Amino acid sequence: MSAPDDPAARLFARRSFGVKPGLGTMRALLSRLGDPQSSFRVLHVAGTDGKGSVCEMLHSVLRACGIRAGLYTSPHLVRFRERIRIGAEEIGEDALGALVEEVEKAAADVAAAGGAEATFFEMATAIAALHFAREGVRLAVAEVGMGGRLDATNALPSAVSVVTRIGLDHTQWLGDTLEKIALEKAGIARRGVPLVLGAMPEEAAAAVCRRAAEAGAPVVLAPEAVSVRRTGGDLRSQTLAVASEETDYGRVELGLAASYQIENAATAVAALETFGRAIGVALPADAVKKGLAGARVRARFQLLSDDPPVILDGAHNPCAAAALVSALKAAKAGRSVRLVCGMCEDKDSAGFLREIAPVAGKVWTVPLATPRGRAPETLAALARGAGIRETAVAPSVESGLAAARADAAAAGLPVVVAGSLYLAGEVLAAREGSSPDPGELLHGAERGS
Repeated sequence: MSAPDDPAARLFARRSFGVKPGLGTMRALLSRLGDPQSSFRVLHVAGTDGKGSVCEMLHSVLRACGIRAGLYTSPHLVRFRERIRIGAEEIGEDALGALVEEVEKAAADVAAAGGAEATFFEMATAIAALHFAREGVRLAVAEVGMGGRLDATNALPSAVSVVTRIGLDHTQWLGDTLEKIALEKAGIARRGVPLVLGAMPEEAAAAVCRRAAEAGAPVVLAPEAVSVRRTGGDLRSQTLAVASEETDYGRVELGLAASYQIENAATAVAALETFGRAIGVALPADAVKKGLAGARVRARFQLLSDDPPVILDGAHNPCAAAALVSALKAAKAGRSVRLVCGMCEDKDSAGFLREIAPVAGKVWTVPLATPRGRAPETLAALARGAGIRETAVAPSVESGLAAARADAAAAGLPVVVAGSLYLAGEVLAAREGSSPDPGELLHGAERGS
């Protein structure tokens, strides 16, 4: 566990929930810091599902092109420093400590001048901007924390905007319909900046296109711009046939095995080609292929072990659960899997379990290390109501996973761990022999953006 004076711990102390009415505090904070964001541009990615994977693909391809690119994502799974990278390197502990102090002082100055107190996510975004600027980064990939219109990352300058698949999530903050949520996500649209739109329900796509037109942002429809077809794969990777109007990439290996990554790959390639057109330089096809092959995302259909196969996935809503089921079936692993599941109270647990029930032969429900966690007994009852006949309540994540592994090994079946990013973080931290950063993992802290 981190020491009390750990810089990440100080940031966690600033947790703030709810969405601010505007970006005034974020812009004032950046101004107080000398507007570091003015020295770079971002590929800005919003969406409900797939945005983290698309960010990783974009960053991997930029690196393959020889570009020293930054990456700012959220949430982190084990430690805060995961959120801010340049190339393959996370921000260092010393650098983070110095930047936390500097941003804390700037935030105090903003508040003293009559501004609102900066939230956790606003401060984290400012730290990323300072780090990129001082390290000479000229191009970064930035993932929206939540929503888009009011998100702290919307104060960063965009070269290309991207919106991935939209579903019903964070409804208490973003709205209770796909249209309302889509309009919030599409708030990242900027005049003259192309917006790449991934595959999504027609209602959501129409709302994004309407908001983009109002903002004066030209729209590129990724499913029309790029064709991606799966030609093979296993639990570690998959092969794709990728082509666009500009380039036939031929056979492409994608270092992400889930079939739901197919549409994310199409979105990423469309964004990369759009960016190339914007700067007047086409990105080399070989670099695009190399970058996609090297893309890795933790807790996205991540194979943790082979015997028995243990798959870790951060799916935590019905839309993501349906995608996970499709991925299991495509990988020929969707037969009576052993499920280890922990979820938060604010998630649609019943909907999630209904989607995954057709492939779940037995579920071990586990507690999460957060006050937001749903009681495993309640989750087990919901699982039975969803049609999962065999349920067991485990006293801990460790014991639930051990029981599921033993059962799966005897039956020759895979284990799937899913339901929450808190759960994924606990599993990864235990695997690494470490502890998560202090307090909650705070993927909910993005609400303060």
